[in-house]
Amino acid sequence: MDHAAVNTFVRQQWDSSVVSSLSRLVEIPAVSPGFDPDWEANGRLDAAIGHVREWIEARGIAGVATEVVRLPGRSPLLLVDVPGTDGAADGSAETALLYGHLDKQPPMEGWSAGFGPWDPVVHEGRLYGRGSVDDGYSGYAAVTAIEALRAQGGRHPRCVLLLETGEESGSPDLPAYLDHLSERLGRIGLVVCLDSGGGDYERLWLTTSLRGLVQVNLTVKVLDSGQHSGAASGLVPDSFRIARRLLDRLEDPETGEILLPELNVRIPDSRAAEARAGVEAAPGLVRGSVELPRGMRMVHEDEAELALNNWWRPTLTVIGADGLPRPEEAGNVLRSRTTLDLSFRLPPTADPDAALRAVRSTLERDVPYGAEVEFGHEEAGRGFNAPETAPWLNEALDRASAEVFGAGWRSMGLGGSIPFMGLLHERYPEAQFVVTGALGPRSNAHVPDESLDLDYAAKVTSAVAYVLDAHARK
Repeated sequence: MDHAAVNTFVRQQWDSSVVSSLSRLVEIPAVSPGFDPDWEANGRLDAAIGHVREWIEARGIAGVATEVVRLPGRSPLLLVDVPGTDGAADGSAETALLYGHLDKQPPMEGWSAGFGPWDPVVHEGRLYGRGSVDDGYSGYAAVTAIEALRAQGGRHPRCVLLLETGEESGSPDLPAYLDHLSERLGRIGLVVCLDSGGGDYERLWLTTSLRGLVQVNLTVKVLDSGQHSGAASGLVPDSFRIARRLLDRLEDPETGEILLPELNVRIPDSRAAEARAGVEAAPGLVRGSVELPRGMRMVHEDEAELALNNWWRPTLTVIGADGLPRPEEAGNVLRSRTTLDLSFRLPPTADPDAALRAVRSTLERDVPYGAEVEFGHEEAGRGFNAPETAPWLNEALDRASAEVFGAGWRSMGLGGSIPFMGLLHERYPEAQFVVTGALGPRSNAHVPDESLDLDYAAKVTSAVAYVLDAHARK
């Protein structure tokens, strides 16, 4: 394979075809089903799939087959099946599964002047608009990598691209689609996920771990209805105080340390070393990811410890509350109840179901004053800890790093959750995982001014081509 020609081809395709089509995709307000109860009727997810499918079919890749897979009551999925190239090694009997998604976060207010969620704008090398980097570009990158290989003498195994439309809602339908497509997918030897990124745009970054998730809606009830605080206080305990005491069973209020053994694991030595190497290669990798108000300090001075806090240690965030009036509307009332939404990020290897059981039992045991505890919505998602990188993949990453990026690749964890990655690892334990992508500084996924660094996205595309070629030759 002519590697230089591959890189040139990729760049030309991004300039001549990808950016214009991706811009039109940005214009489609394909909000994820969890945020749009009328998604099926308004047809925007279907429009996004149809747009990308049309672009792929226009590429004219020999043997490619596209199909919209639709299970009853579930958001649709675009499947693109590309046969392996002739002459690939025996590894071509395996399937390379490439993943992305076409659904988007809600638009949100607060976009800068000249930018908008559904108004694509290319400015200073970045494409602005909702879904540009998260993660509408992924299907274009995967297909362009395959095109580049075929045009420049490269090889690739059979490739199946799955573009779902429910990722931003937690991928609730993906397990059903994986079951439905299991026989068609065959033996998965490589998984490439393009829904991630890294700490800078100087090198290729691989995501090697993702935290799991437990979410619990907790209500503490002390009365059937609120009472005047002058009459009831001192007689009836405040529901917020009880909730606060219950939370102290879960979390040290001074340090934030999660106290339940089920939510903690021993951090592998290799991951601790990875955190240290990552922050040494890109100082500010973690510290610079959050802008603090003047005078505010982070929870630790050592950036590697901050990385481990974010990538591997469990944390609790109170993400919502009910039963608390707005201050300007509050009266002197001892409220009947307090409701809190509790979000736990779990270590990548923690058992989320065991963690959820432990949280529930801790909260409902021996509740102070006999107050009533009720649980609403609950959620548990598995984390992801990548397998050890195989020699052939290491070599491919080294070569891509040198020839495409001019800097050595690095790996890192992410503090967020992509539950389907743990699901895929569980289903395909022998597969190699390349979890990467174009998310980086100033990408602003989920918030105003989302944007894609076009130069970096093209480089990631070339790196995917290197990896597919190496997999076919291993």
